[in-house]
Amino acid sequence: MWEYQGQKRPPFAEQEQAGQESVWDYPRPPKLEAQNCVVEVFNDDILLAHSVETIRVLETASPPTVYIPEKDIEMSRFATVPGQSFCEWKGRAVYWKLLNDPDDIAIAWSYPDPFPEFDKLRGHLCFYPGRISCFIDGERVLPQPGEFYGGWVTSSIVGPFKGEPGTGHW
Repeated sequence: MWEYQGQKRPPFAEQEQAGQESVWDYPRPPKLEAQNCVVEVFNDDILLAHSVETIRVLETASPPTVYIPEKDIEMSRFATVPGQSFCEWKGRAVYWKLLNDPDDIAIAWSYPDPFPEFDKLRGHLCFYPGRISCFIDGERVLPQPGEFYGGWVTSSIVGPFKGEPGTGHW
């Protein structure tokens, strides 16, 4: 059983400063939240996405994941890759790569047919900030620890985050 669900912080949670959020205040199950800022994704110096209409998914212990509407992404530069995964909250995920990547490295994912509670994510992609350059209001996003996770770590959130060494018991 998951002990922390956003109602109370664990004793090991970092203390946030003014203008910061603790991932330990995020709920479980996760919630969706509109984000009012400029989000950009680059491959080297090529702008792949630019949006001011993104959605954050907030879940206990994880940095937010930021979903960008396809209308704000250069979708002609992407192709799906083999393989899928399943999220108990959102449903079946598919993965995306840069169109000309011969290694088929997934740099983003989406939920083409999400569960009803997360239907707002339909037609949106979330990028892995450890595999492609992501920015929020000009700040370079750091990747969430752990290779599977795709949380967006910025100076406005504190952890510790799921995926860091020693967090397997969360």
